[in-house]
Amino acid sequence: MTPRTRAISGLYAVTPDVADTVSLLAKTHAALAGGVRWLQYRNKTAAASVRSQQAMALLEACRQHGARLIVNDHVGLAREIGADGVHIGAEDTGVAEARAALGPHKIIGASCYNDLQRALVAAEQGANYVAFGSFFASQIKPGAVRASLSILRAAKQQIALPTIAIGGITLANAREVIDAGADAIAVISALFDAPDIEAAARALCALFEDEAA
Repeated sequence: MTPRTRAISGLYAVTPDVADTVSLLAKTHAALAGGVRWLQYRNKTAAASVRSQQAMALLEACRQHGARLIVNDHVGLAREIGADGVHIGAEDTGVAEARAALGPHKIIGASCYNDLQRALVAAEQGANYVAFGSFFASQIKPGAVRASLSILRAAKQQIALPTIAIGGITLANAREVIDAGADAIAVISALFDAPDIEAAARALCALFEDEAA
């Protein structure tokens, strides 16, 4: 059974690969000040010791701002630092295994790319949310499989979980995935590469305020 948790919605910030922990924290504090309440720590290049250091520092930052921290890929790290949950990709530990490792109350998300069946299986195994994409060309993953907006509409009809859209999302195109049914937008470059990260976060969060109105 999927544990009950606060519904994921709005801006879901995903950290860039930054080796300098001080710089990463500065960027993250700005994003949190701008309204981010869901943060995924993602670092594909750092050594395990650096990931642990950064994850613990980010968790403290999230606690200061009333936000939640999700760790990408590393179930053991999420459990070690007491993060709020983990995000699982195709090559990572499965959702069922992550649930067994983390227990019933942690948040587990699953990357489902352009595969609705994968999302259905993730839901059955105890995921709290499913993520689809890439919807637009992505600087982070230029070769990523592309997903169509129709998968968000189909997921809304068939899966009783929040859906997150990811991949090349910017302030200019985010409305397309929101209108198609995305409950949240996962953003890296359009947020953390912005000249004013706090202002960018506020603008992206405001898209969902408009939706609620």
